[in-house]
Amino acid sequence: MDLKIGRLFKCQICNSSSLHKIISLGKISPCDSLLKKKDLSKKGNKYPLNLLRCKDCGLVQIDYVVNPKELFHKNYPYRSGITKDLKNNLEKISKNVTKNLKKRSNKLVIDIGSNDGSILKGFKKIGFKVLGIEPTNISKIANRDGIKTIQEFFSHKYSKKIKKKYGKASIITASNVFAHVSKLSDLLKGIHNLLDDDGLFISESHYLGSIIETFQFDSIYHEHLKYYSIKPLIELFERHNFIFEKVEKIPNYGGSIRVYARKKKMNSKIGSSVKKLLNEEIKKGLYKKKTYDDFSKKIRKFKLNFSNKILNLKRRNKKIIGIGCPGRAMTLLEYCNIDHNILDYIAEQNTSLKIGLYTPGTKIPVLDEKKSFDDPPDFAVMLSWHYSKSIIKNLTKKKFKPKIIIPLPKIKLVN
Repeated sequence: MDLKIGRLFKCQICNSSSLHKIISLGKISPCDSLLKKKDLSKKGNKYPLNLLRCKDCGLVQIDYVVNPKELFHKNYPYRSGITKDLKNNLEKISKNVTKNLKKRSNKLVIDIGSNDGSILKGFKKIGFKVLGIEPTNISKIANRDGIKTIQEFFSHKYSKKIKKKYGKASIITASNVFAHVSKLSDLLKGIHNLLDDDGLFISESHYLGSIIETFQFDSIYHEHLKYYSIKPLIELFERHNFIFEKVEKIPNYGGSIRVYARKKKMNSKIGSSVKKLLNEEIKKGLYKKKTYDDFSKKIRKFKLNFSNKILNLKRRNKKIIGIGCPGRAMTLLEYCNIDHNILDYIAEQNTSLKIGLYTPGTKIPVLDEKKSFDDPPDFAVMLSWHYSKSIIKNLTKKKFKPKIIIPLPKIKLVN
């Protein structure tokens, strides 16, 4: 489970070579490696993006590992705290998991891949000691906001240093990180070492069931090595002496699962919510080949329809922009061959670290959304479509004029 950089030929969890190729999306740029203007003439890195399913454990995964230092570089531009709905959901984690904990002042909460500290802010407010581990320069924002954060990649070796200096943690969290890690075995050994014997490990990951059900193929990108469902997660946790205590569905990123795990003890049993969701997955065909054959056909059909619709608008001399610049937009844009010749720019809220940069591969400028009000285009493609309800509500209040195209899960025009 500790993967080498480059092409994979075996399952990332059970090491089986019995893999079913679902679809190839071609060679795609790392989604958060946005470009400066001076770098536009350079040929950027692109890597194969193939989606596969393990026939043995059921894990859906990609088959290429990009160097984590390239994906999560120091100037990584993603901030969880600037999306209002996500920020609120992340801060609520603290309330959900600490209802039965009376003593808080001496308890430590550690968040791995803590980004700007959004999760830890919630824990700090209700009296916990907090510590973030974040490899990118986003850690500086967290520290500036009063959330103690170490700028480092988490590992088993590094967990020993943390334990020596700060002691064991009562709670360890990892939100939208667990699917990103190439050295998963090392990560889980580090968490096991750092966690109190009665401590709780909470991870959140984009849920495979939601990806299939609401057709979120744009969430396939190199940062996401794995797309979790329950069966492979049970195997993963048991291999590392954790018991899968509880699971719940949450709305983050268009549909995620929050997993609660503890260190395995003599009489530990898998929680009822875990068994219930596993049975639900089996009934819905999440472990059947046909489900993924249908998914693949649907992706190919979408590419043809969406590209044609956008190109037809461009042929009619319509001005088109994008709204929102999430990482998943890079897959949508590159796979559908939509670049700077088609979209004039992508509008982002003024707190975004992506403003002034250009999308990798497609080289579309990312600008302050103010421009879309000052000089309205004819159409705007909702690239952050998984948050479209709240974004459209906000834009309507501001009297946004362009017609909005929501690409997924079904192409829809909003006047």
